[in-house]
Amino acid sequence: MTSNLPLVPKLDHVTDWVFDLDNTLYPATCDLFAEIDTRMTDFVARFTGLERGEARTLQKHYYAKYGTTLSGLMTEHGLDPAEFLHYVHEIDLSPLPDLPHLRSAIAALPGRKFIYTNGSRRHAERVIEKMGLAHLFNASFGIEESAYTPKPNLPAYQSFCRLHQVEPLGAAFFEDLARNLLPAKSLGFTTVLVHSAKDWSHEPIEARPAGAGDVFGGDGTGHIDYITGDLAGFLDQAVPRLTTNAKD
Repeated sequence: MTSNLPLVPKLDHVTDWVFDLDNTLYPATCDLFAEIDTRMTDFVARFTGLERGEARTLQKHYYAKYGTTLSGLMTEHGLDPAEFLHYVHEIDLSPLPDLPHLRSAIAALPGRKFIYTNGSRRHAERVIEKMGLAHLFNASFGIEESAYTPKPNLPAYQSFCRLHQVEPLGAAFFEDLARNLLPAKSLGFTTVLVHSAKDWSHEPIEARPAGAGDVFGGDGTGHIDYITGDLAGFLDQAVPRLTTNAKD
């Protein structure tokens, strides 16, 4: 996991902080997304009539090709997204850990904070409420707000920026999928790749999160400004004066 990226973040210019949700704001090792993943397979099997193994293969194919399984089902099968989003995100949130260090680090950040997820807005709001973070965020931007166009499609990022009047040159974007940082960087965001110790080798290489032994995928590092495996620690380093002041 070595690279030539800078170790100490310099983010004094940032006034808007944009965080992906799943496996970024909470640690991938808690396996919360595995619940969603399983429910997606169940939904695809029921919707298509395929045997479960075939349904999972199709699910991952759509994920790699279209950015989300939902987008593939909408494009290839004309699926109404509402039922899918409701079903796959009705999960048990008890695996989410309590992260007081992360709460204090986010609270110390200057300016506005946003969640930007390829999941539903309701899913984002449930998760940050459970984590005790809801009061720290200005808004959650779900797949509904981008007319169901997922990351990494550039128009989705542009929709986010328009809706919340975010100027990318003054904003930072945090993600666990390297390919989702390509459009963000092209718009001018400062980009941060959040990796974990989890092994994602079972996922399609085109859409594999940053994990054990495979951080950047095949896109190189030109669109990534920083990389971290400790989000709270990274934020503490980014704004040490504000973190100190917040504790005074």
